[in-house]
Amino acid sequence: MQLTTERLILRPWQESDAEALYNYAKDPIAGWPPHKSVEESRSIIRDVFSGKECYAVCLKENGKAIGSIALKLNGETDMTEQDDECELGYWLGKEFWGQGLIPEAARELLRHGFEDLNMQTIWCGYYDGNNKSKQRVLYSKLPLLQQVDNGCLDFSSKRDAITLDVEANENTIFVSLTALTKTLTF
Repeated sequence: MQLTTERLILRPWQESDAEALYNYAKDPIAGWPPHKSVEESRSIIRDVFSGKECYAVCLKENGKAIGSIALKLNGETDMTEQDDECELGYWLGKEFWGQGLIPEAARELLRHGFEDLNMQTIWCGYYDGNNKSKQRVLYSKLPLLQQVDNGCLDFSSKRDAITLDVEANENTIFVSLTALTKTLTF
């Protein structure tokens, strides 16, 4: 499956993306060790980025993979054991930070998760101390824009019912977006 946004194509990873992945993953700041070779990146594509809802984040202008975004379904994450819940995870090459690309990709993946996959809850966690991810998750740059006083997120000016819950353990903070209605407008 392929999803598109204004500037991006979200498509399954291909082994031919290994060199691009290595170029960005040899010096990552995502909580995992740097890749040591193109072959290691190819192995990550085969073994880690092969999930059913894992997508390469590609620029429309050249089709080049610059990051990854995924909905980790039940069995692929330890955040849930429910079939109607999943985890949103993402990573982007450092040179592409600050351009709003992950919020754009996440908006489309959240739409896909709630509307096409019929998810009721989508979790997103970040490691304590990862302030970039914290800003995107908690301060709503990641998915949808405005956090309102009652703990709900405001989809632009549309007030679809999405609740925001926050939990924490000693290393990770988890945020969940829960659909209270089945018809979401983005």
